[in-house]
Amino acid sequence: MAMTTPDYTLLDHTADLGIKIKGTDQKDLFKSAGKALMHLLVKINPSEKQTPMKISVSGDDLEDLMVRWLGEILYLFEGENLVVTSIEIESLSPSRLEAGIETAPFNPRIHELLREIKAVTYHQIKVAERDGIWEARVIFDL
Repeated sequence: MAMTTPDYTLLDHTADLGIKIKGTDQKDLFKSAGKALMHLLVKINPSEKQTPMKISVSGDDLEDLMVRWLGEILYLFEGENLVVTSIEIESLSPSRLEAGIETAPFNPRIHELLREIKAVTYHQIKVAERDGIWEARVIFDL
């Protein structure tokens, strides 16, 4: 199953990559952020073997939680060689996120690597509601 393209735009940022993500609510925002990160890393094509996993992340506030959430997804890709193919945010508070995801092993014959991202940064991190829409700004170290 291929993930749908999330609602995000690229931000012009020197030597790094920035994105602005939108969501209808906080859960949708965090789901879109995770999907956007994977969309930036790899072209996801259908894979036969998908494994469900649970992820729990804690943070001091929504901004810290966003960095830690995306850092966990980046770790799964860079450290465990797993492509996140599906995301469901099960519960979310300002200091804790619990999600169910599906992953598939990265396979260069199926997945196309688009770019390397070294880290999710705290630089200019922002998570806020504006006019009924949740938005986040995230900068990645390339």
